[in-house]
Parts: sequence; C-alpha cells; structure tokens
Amino acid sequence: MILAVANQKGGVGKTTTALSLGACLAEMGRRVLVMDLDPHACASIHLGFYPEEERVTLYDLFLEERKENRAAILDKLLSPVSSVGFDCAPSHIRLSELEMDLRDRPGKGVILKQSIELLRSRYDHVILDCPPHVGILLVNALVASDLVIIPMQTDFLALHGVRLIFATMKTLNKALPKPIEFMILPTMYDRRAGACQRVLRLLRQKAVGKVFETVIPMDTKFREASGMGRTILEIAPSSRGAQGYRQLARELNNT
Repeated sequence: MILAVANQKGGVGKTTTALSLGACLAEMGRRVLVMDLDPHACASIHLGFYPEEERVTLYDLFLEERKENRAAILDKLLSPVSSVGFDCAPSHIRLSELEMDLRDRPGKGVILKQSIELLRSRYDHVILDCPPHVGILLVNALVASDLVIIPMQTDFLALHGVRLIFATMKTLNKALPKPIEFMILPTMYDRRAGACQRVLRLLRQKAVGKVFETVIPMDTKFREASGMGRTILEIAPSSRGAQGYRQLARELNNT
C-alpha cells in the first residue's frame, strides 16, 4: 500500500506521522519504505541522513527520463535504518528545483508512480512524507498513493489546511481515472480541552467515514524523540503517543 502523508499546513505532525507509522508497521513485521519528498529533509535528517553528503537522492530519480534506468537509481538510493526497521529514500534540497527542471517534461506528474511500481514486490508499505506546498512533488505523491493520510491538529485553525489539500485533490481528480482516497488523522489531541473535543466532533460530523477512529494524543515524548533523532517507539515504547500510532497501524492493516 502506498500511503502519502500530506497537509498544506505545517506543524500538524506530518513527518512525525510518517516516521512513527513506519516504525509501527515495521514492528508488525511489514516491509516498509519511507520516501522523504520534502526538500527541507526533516525526515531524512531525523533518521541520520545528511542530504548534502548523499551521492544519490530522490532528486536524481525525478531527473531520470528513462524508466528503465530508475531501477538502478533506486538500488543506490534506498538505505536501511536498522534502529527503526525500515528503509529510507532520503531527500535533497535540490528537490525544490524540480518545478523548473521538469517544467517541459511530458508525464512529469507520474514519475513517482512509475518508480514505485518497480518496488511493489519489495515492500508492503511505501510511506511518502510530502512537502507542505502545492507543486510537482505533492502532485506526484497524491497521484502515486493508494491512500492519502491527512494529519490534522485538533484546533479550528487547522481546518484551513485541510480545505487546501481537499482543493488540490479535487483539481487532480478531474484528470485521474479514479478519485484519490483519503482519511483524516486527528493529532495533538488534548482530551481535557473543550476546543479539541469540539473540533473532533465537527470533523466526524462533516467528514463522515473519512476520519480515522485512531486519535493521536498530545505527548511530550514526541518532542523528546525529535530532539534525540529517534522515533517515539525507540525512546518511549509504552507512551500514549506510541500506542496511538500502533493503533493507527492496526487500523490501516484492517482496511
């Protein structure tokens, strides 16, 4: 299953979701690849990859015009991360140049989809950590995905970011043979806060059947894990946050 983790609002737990979910699925014995499509490379750096030191990155994959040559690039690109049990395809700051580099390329919106098809037999799950802005990278991720996971902080301001990603998907759906599937993941939920409860209730009313049962709670261990360059499963495997992402992995596994 190809899972794109996307939201056009920052600070909603997008990279945390990509990495934590990847670790939980790997813990369940699944073969997992996390592809960092954000030029800021937060997921890559978190996992110990420093893009300026990498000889082959996703930038090279997107630039390669011949589909038959992309398999060799993927072999050099994919790196195991033993501490979390999944593989990573690291990002690079030059991904931000793709808008110009690919502006005249036919089929530029399906480069990632074609490349991932080469990996279907190697992985049970490919998780795409998407950039927060609309552009060629986000379009490629949405087109390639089987399901878009939209992490949404449970406050009213976060509703705006969800509307933006909905608008992007609606535009793409006009040109695709089937609509993009999506689910909203409530994050940073504080059950003691009335505002969080109201936002969650509103979400479930307005997006019936499109909100995960899983709700990711507020947990200071997320910040600690980020500061240490680890996932929450590594530093606090019994924490509320870790249990939340395990529940999400089980929910996805049952769909």
